[in-house]
Amino acid sequence: MPERTVRRQARGLKRMAEILDAAEAMITEVGFPDLTTNQVAARAGMSPGSLYQFFRNKDEILDGLVARYTDERQEFWAARLAAVTPDVPLEVLVGQLVDESVAFKGASPAYWSLLYGSATGDRLAAASRRLHDDVARRIAAMLRRRSPGLTEDRAQLAGTMTLAAVKAVMPLVAAAAPERAAELVNELKVLLVRYLT
Repeated sequence: MPERTVRRQARGLKRMAEILDAAEAMITEVGFPDLTTNQVAARAGMSPGSLYQFFRNKDEILDGLVARYTDERQEFWAARLAAVTPDVPLEVLVGQLVDESVAFKGASPAYWSLLYGSATGDRLAAASRRLHDDVARRIAAMLRRRSPGLTEDRAQLAGTMTLAAVKAVMPLVAAAAPERAAELVNELKVLLVRYLT
């Protein structure tokens, strides 16, 4: 492939990432229902016509964000959970995984508003389900490495319940004052350690 084509493709990918970054920031500010492509273009520092070269409408922007979130989170959890060894104490492991989830929530508020919002429809719900099913399977595999006698069915159930507990508590953490949020996070850790013991 000619070098000029490679550079053009790299610039295009960079520009798409900038548009998605701008969309993420705007969704955090105004929510997806009130998001407009003009707002995204302005935040990305481009004209609406330039934005339309990459995304024809806000639904295509949503599709881009869903793909980004799905890929990034699958890669993160695949690497993170595959690296867990049986010698890590359960309390330490749970603490690290919960803290990483809380940190991601703080760094990516648009992800959570899209995930729990109803305005984005079935596409995001389906993508979210696939991502969470994948993470639950990885948690199950990690649990089986830690406890080889654990049956596959029991490990899958435990992985599903662990993820469900984290998902249920995250909106409470987001809505709470910092001190209360810290208490909720600590209680989540206690709950998971007791459940997984």
